[in-house]
Amino acid sequence: MPKTWMIADYLRPYAQWRINRAEARDDGRNARAAIGLIDAAAYCLQKDDSERVIVRMAIAGCFALGRFNPGAEGEHIIRYWHYDDQGGSPAELLEALAAAAERGLQPGKARQGLPRPGLPRPRVSAG
Repeated sequence: MPKTWMIADYLRPYAQWRINRAEARDDGRNARAAIGLIDAAAYCLQKDDSERVIVRMAIAGCFALGRFNPGAEGEHIIRYWHYDDQGGSPAELLEALAAAAERGLQPGKARQGLPRPGLPRPRVSAG
């Protein structure tokens, strides 16, 4: 599976989570965040694994075991993408994730992400 697809597959459950949390009194924040994540997932599907930002994430160890893992800081970025403001393009999201992954890269240590409360873990296929 292409790395860009792994990123898109990682973003979709967060978009669904935001859709499920949308309510009238949140001033559209959850809906805006969901749309931003859906847009970012679609953007990823149009990119190639040879894009510099994808290579940076690969070097930082974001694609272990056949799935995307942005690390704890990257997950935080995704969870709050477009929640408090509308700024930031899908390309800027990928840049922020790459920078976070590079900051979290520690020689000799495996990358670890935070558990995702209320979100299903991505399925890892055996093949």
